[in-house]
Amino acid sequence: MPHRRDVGIFGALALATLLTQSCATQSGSGTGTERTQAERIGEPAIKEANSTGASSGSRTSPEMQSELSSRNASGLSAGLLMDALFDFDRDNLRPDALTIVEANAKRLKEQHPTRVLLEGRGDEVGTSAYNLVLGERRAKTVKHYLQQLGLSLEIKTTSYGKDRPLCFEHSADCMQKNRSVHFVVKE
Repeated sequence: MPHRRDVGIFGALALATLLTQSCATQSGSGTGTERTQAERIGEPAIKEANSTGASSGSRTSPEMQSELSSRNASGLSAGLLMDALFDFDRDNLRPDALTIVEANAKRLKEQHPTRVLLEGRGDEVGTSAYNLVLGERRAKTVKHYLQQLGLSLEIKTTSYGKDRPLCFEHSADCMQKNRSVHFVVKE
């Protein structure tokens, strides 16, 4: 029969191991699947896009989609500035996003605006709160890189998370468009 002290030490070690794994998952140092699974709890399932590309389960009414589309317009630079796209559940710039941010910085230097707003977004997976934080981290990543490139204008960031999407379909392409930072020239 094991000694009482041995059982206590074994129990403490097992508890410490579980707590360490839990903390690593919450801090984002895990593989990413642990945090994603935790975020999906309580969220409605993502519906498949039907053959027309429209979703019958969209959370956004057609009227709101129209209003959001008009608000998403980039003002002075409509069509000239591209969105920086991100991987699922990530806030680091991909190689293609680096190229886009560099091209946008060059265009902004040529146009000489005084302010730009970087709108961070997330896809429909996960909670609204989680996607708001992720969108803000994405926008701040782009802002930091623009500053490293020597862009001298006022750069503000905001996050719309998943609550103000750029694309409204429930498809992989649409979700990729929403995992982005959108450039809006203010002046």
